[in-house]
Amino acid sequence: MAKLNIALLFGGPSSEHEISCATAAGVMGAIDRNKYNLIPVGITNSGQWIAAEDDAAKWALRKGNLATVEPNGTKVEFDASRELFATDAAGVRTSLGVIDVVFPVLHGPYGEDGTLQRELEAIGVAYVGNGVLASERGMDKELSKDAFLAAGVPATPHVVIHQADWLRDPASALEAVQELGSVPYFVKPARAGSSKGVSKVKAIADFSAAVAVAFQEDNKLVVECGIDGREVEVAVLQGRNGAAPRVSVAGEIIVTGRDFYDFDAKYQDEDSVQLVIPAKITDSELQEMQKLAAKAFDALGCEGLARADFFLTKDGFLINEINTMPGFTPLSMFPSLWQASGIEYPDLIDQLIQLALQK
Repeated sequence: MAKLNIALLFGGPSSEHEISCATAAGVMGAIDRNKYNLIPVGITNSGQWIAAEDDAAKWALRKGNLATVEPNGTKVEFDASRELFATDAAGVRTSLGVIDVVFPVLHGPYGEDGTLQRELEAIGVAYVGNGVLASERGMDKELSKDAFLAAGVPATPHVVIHQADWLRDPASALEAVQELGSVPYFVKPARAGSSKGVSKVKAIADFSAAVAVAFQEDNKLVVECGIDGREVEVAVLQGRNGAAPRVSVAGEIIVTGRDFYDFDAKYQDEDSVQLVIPAKITDSELQEMQKLAAKAFDALGCEGLARADFFLTKDGFLINEINTMPGFTPLSMFPSLWQASGIEYPDLIDQLIQLALQK
């Protein structure tokens, strides 16, 4: 049987560029080369597609200077069909092959908000993961929470602040926030990930500064009160042939020495965080969490994969968000949860590609 051509897209113009590179390294190192021809395509911070090195070590997560996609004189683009071409610095154009499936492992705006998905659908090429609508909703914390609540999935209480409203009348926005409850508050860009631009506000005097940091990432914010609960997550896979979503065992994030699970805790300071898999919860709690995760997955119209993040409080579960393209390095929570549920990393990649071909 002929190998399928898989275009691995990574990098991109968002602030999560480096994490996308690390995710790509994980896929490069684990994909079954007997079944798939992998064609790595890096996307620079300015949005240029280039022919990238098929070298997991080059793109792997490391402390200090994280890997980035830099211009190298090549330009990669699809023609009007599914054929991918690379043009070198001398203007020589070479076919990279007809692509069977695109595996986009971009995080944040452009790669995870429906923009890239629209481009791929216009070409008519199959791709791994969520479609346009689910990507848009999943990327926007306001829209996703609205969808969760409408589906009967309890979500974290929140206030939305638009930049224009804040500039015009900050006092009214702050009044709405204070009606949520007392500090601490978490100020989050509505459409960003990896905790970029997120601040924990312990005193009202610091709120404006936190808002300014978040507005560097997005012109819409979501503000939440601190939740007294455990941070627990499950991974979700689309069901096969129209079946219900599959949900993994649960994992718990325990942060020590930091105010919250921020960017550095996730990617640079592994000593400050403990990922407990499986989480120490009861069977009934796991069943409830899995049921809510599947409902949230369906509420957004998700396809392929997602990670559902919850708080477990004394009153039950509150969903925080769904990540429609979770971190995918071999040590990330998403593949680790599936490994604990009986699906190894290479098989997980294979299943996602097969699901893409079913669309």
